[in-house]
This record gives sequence, C-alpha cells and structure tokens, in this order.
Amino acid sequence: MRLVMNEPVERTGRPYPRRWWALLVLCLSLLIIVMANTALTVAAPDMTRDLGLSSADLQWVIDGYTVPYAALMLLLGAIGDKYSRRGALILGLTVFGGGAVFGYFADSSATVIAARAVMGFGAALIMPATLSLLAATFPRAERSKAITLWTATAGLAIAAGPVVAGALLRDHGWSSTFLINVPIAAVAIVAALVLVPPSKAGHRERIDYVGGLLSVLWVGALVYMIIEGPHFGWGAKAVTAAVVAGLGLIAFVGWELRHPRPVLDVRRFADRRFAGSNLAVALFFLSVFGAFYYLTQHLQFVLGYDALETGVRMLPLAGAVFVGSALTGWLTPRVGMRWTVGAGMVGGTVALALLTRVDAGWTYGDFVAPLVVLGLAIGLALSPCTDAIMGSFPESELGVGGAVNDTSLELGGSLGIAILGSLLATSYGDHLTSATKGGGLPASALDTARDSVGAGYAVAQGIGDKAHALAAKAAAATDPQQAAQLKQQATQLASGAHRMAEAVGASFSDAVAHTSLIGAVILAVGTVVVTVLLPGRERAEAAGVAGSGGVTEAAEAVDGAQEAVAAEPKPKPKPSPEPAAGPAPESAPEPDAEPVETAAK
Repeated sequence: MRLVMNEPVERTGRPYPRRWWALLVLCLSLLIIVMANTALTVAAPDMTRDLGLSSADLQWVIDGYTVPYAALMLLLGAIGDKYSRRGALILGLTVFGGGAVFGYFADSSATVIAARAVMGFGAALIMPATLSLLAATFPRAERSKAITLWTATAGLAIAAGPVVAGALLRDHGWSSTFLINVPIAAVAIVAALVLVPPSKAGHRERIDYVGGLLSVLWVGALVYMIIEGPHFGWGAKAVTAAVVAGLGLIAFVGWELRHPRPVLDVRRFADRRFAGSNLAVALFFLSVFGAFYYLTQHLQFVLGYDALETGVRMLPLAGAVFVGSALTGWLTPRVGMRWTVGAGMVGGTVALALLTRVDAGWTYGDFVAPLVVLGLAIGLALSPCTDAIMGSFPESELGVGGAVNDTSLELGGSLGIAILGSLLATSYGDHLTSATKGGGLPASALDTARDSVGAGYAVAQGIGDKAHALAAKAAAATDPQQAAQLKQQATQLASGAHRMAEAVGASFSDAVAHTSLIGAVILAVGTVVVTVLLPGRERAEAAGVAGSGGVTEAAEAVDGAQEAVAAEPKPKPKPSPEPAAGPAPESAPEPDAEPVETAAK
C-alpha cells in the first residue's frame, strides 16, 4: 500500500475503497474552520479585556474572518476544480494553520484582525474543497449519506467550539483558542495525503478570472456592508460598500451570461430546485447564526455560566443535529425534499417562537427544548439542500458547487448576526432605558450600559464595588455619625447595584424575546417561499423509487428521462438503447447532454 495516495479518483473506474476514511479527513477539516468562529464567541470577553478592544475592534476581530472567507470561495473553488481539489484542501489547511500561529502571538487588535483574515483565506480554500472531494470520491448512491455526515459535523462544530475554548480558557489565555487549530490542521494535512485521493476536473479550459474577480468584489462588498451598516451606522463606508456590491453584482451577472465558460452559470438560479435550496440555506442560517449569537450571551451573562459551562450546555443542539441529519436519509426518499426541508424550516420557526417566551426568570432547563428543536431543524433542512445544490453541477464543477453552497451559508450567517444582532442591541438599549428611568443613574453610565449586556453588568459591578468601598470606610471610621452616613450610602449603592443588574438581565431577556419574534417571522415567510420553489410530488415519487440513492440521484433520473423522451422524435444516425455507463467527455458541445450524463452515472 502506498503511503501517499496518488491515483486520481476519476481514473479508478470503481468506488474508492477507503472513501469513508477520506470522509473523516474532510469532516475534520470542516470541523476546525467552523470551530474557529464558534470558539471565538466564548474567548471574546477575555480578549476584549486583555487587548482593550472597543466594540468596533471586537466586531472586526469576529468578521475579519468572514469577509475573505465569503468573498473568495467561488474563485478558489473554480481554481481547485481545474488544478487540484486535494491541493486546494492542503494549501488551505496550511494557510489556516499559519494564520492560527499568527493569532497566537498577536498582541493588538490589528494583528488579531489580520490573523483572522489569513485564517479566512485558508477557510475559503478548505470549505469548497471538502464538498467537491466528497462528491468526487463517493458514488451517487452513497453521496447523500456522506453529505448527511458532513452536515452533522457542521452541527457538532457549532457546539464543540465553545466546549474546547471553554476548557482551554480555564487554565490558559485566549490565545490558546488559536493554537488548538495548529495540531488539528497538521493531522488533517498528513491524513489528506494518505487517505484522500487527488481529484480535478477533466477539462483544461481557461478559468473565467474576470467573473471570479467580479464575484470577489460584489460578495466582499456585500458582506462588508452587512457588517458595517447595522453595527456602525449607515455612513459613507456602508453606503459606498452597498453601491459597489450592487454594481458588482450587475456586472457579474452580465459577464457570466455572455461568457462561454462562466465561473458560475447564473442561469442555474432559474431552476426552482437550485434556487430554493440556496434560499433555504441562506434563510436558515440567518436565523441559526443570529440565535446562536444571542443565546451564548444569555447563558454567559444573564445565567452566569463560564465559557466551558456555556459550551457544554450547547451540546443538546449538536446531538439533535445528528438525529435530524440521520432522519433525512429516511424521510427524503419517501416524501421528497420539499417536505423534509419544509419540516426543518418549520422546526426552526418553532424553536425561535419558543424563545419569544424568554424572561428574566428562565433557567437553563427552559432553553433545552428550543435548542433540541433547533438542532433537529438544522439536520433536516441542511443535508437535502446541500445534496441538491451539489447535484446541480457536473463533475467538472464540483468545487464551484461547494462554493455556491457555502457562500449561501456564509451570507445567511453574516446577515443573521448583522440583522438580528442589530435588532438585539437596539431592543436591549431601549428596554434598559425604560427600566432605569427615574433611578438616578448618571447619563454617562447609562450610555455605557446600553452598549452591550456585558457592559451593563460591568456598570452594575462598578456600582457594587463602590458600595463595598464605602462599607469598608464605614467600618474603619471612628466617628459614629460619619460611619452611619457612610453605611447608609453603601447600602443605597448596593441596592442600586442589585437593581441595575436586575434591569440589565430583564432588558436583555426582553430583547432576546423580541429578536426571536422577528427571526421567527423572517423564517416563517421564508418557509412559505422555499416550499413553493422546491420540487413537487413527482420528484418525491422518484426519490421513493431510488431508495437509498437519495433525492438528488432520483431527481436527476427524472430530468434524464424527460430529456430522453424529448429527444426521441429527432432522427439519430445510430440510436443507442441506453446511455453509456462511463462519463461523457467534458468537452461535449451540447449542454443539454449533461442531465443524461448525470442520470447515467
């Protein structure tokens, strides 16, 4: 047995024997790039304190990863398709690990943001490569199962990040949350060389670099606008980014429609199955990332759990994602992806609706049901959509397919944190102003407390510290009258600190309830739109015939059959009763032949 796997998977002519081990490597690679974001949510308070980060600094520490990650995926996915998908994975892991080392030694906000941007560049190489290698390595009959496990890994990473970061933060500084990525990336690189077969597209046509760069421009500007506008106001930067994003999108679509080999054939979005799947992924992660953003804050600040305790309490969500993903393998072939995805989106709406009942008296036990329902919903909705998106692309464009899926996910997540996070901050500030009205709190202290729930509790803690200091002076005073006055002032301040803490907790709980209501409404409307767009009953019936092959294979078989029927009246020099079992040449000039080729596979 060779130590390094060098035989391209396209040339084997049979399923790769160690494909499930290869999937483990791909899932490990996915795990660290998702954990890089979720781990940071619990490390952020320590980082803010040590580096003296402002709220704007902290926001860009988080989103410095997101901008290059979302903007570069499409172009890098196309490059990986042409030259080497495994090479893109290994290069991405190397860049990601290097960025993590850079972040470990960072000592200022600028260097941390730069390190996160380097990691985002690496993630933009890794993410589409994992899906394209998965699709290239697994036969279509097993691809749905493999994608289910890939999806479940993403759900696990959402909860694993806070757990790992919390465990590290008990004995180490926040920089350790960067360093943990390095050994995992190193193991993944070695395992990729040994277990993952090389893969690339069969064609050698030149990449549409103009279209790729236009995609970088408009996606990057859009993500920047999403971050800048809601958090920092709609000033010149946000408005300029909005204009650039709009013009860049128009230029991108116009160029791709005219190019003979576009980096992304935008005509695919006219297909209801493809458009509905992408919309479902974006809308769902808009809600999920937004909810995760404020739930971790509620557990840490309002309920008082530390980083590790918060991560452990998010584990029911990860377990439920596994269960929901497993259910898709049974449900989708029987009822079709419309009902499976619709059920997942309804479940997400229900989870958010349950969170509208949050109040200051809620304990962790009250959050378990929404977390479990949300996890089940993620598993049900994401796997069929990812399978459908990947199944819409020919074998030569699997990296682009993975990039489209992941860009939809990332744009949805960015919108969720931006929109729901902005609504949360506004609602919290308004509720806190009402709750403290007439309490004698100085305007400067109120402005500070309105900035975030953490700042609110810091103000309450500051008032409490003053109370303790006055109480100590009262105990040391020799004049009984002075001691009594100091004691009275200390008592009043202690009472004020208690009331302030209660007001902060109640205001944030009310803000969570209000934001969850908005999120539930958005997802409910999206559920209706997606269920209208997704395939109807005829594809569900085809999936039932296909059995374990998955909805993608069945739907493609229907498409191929329809193409064959349409082609019958046309005279053929040498009619063939059945398409060839092997893949058609990549240079076939007729685009209508792709569905037949896909069905034959």
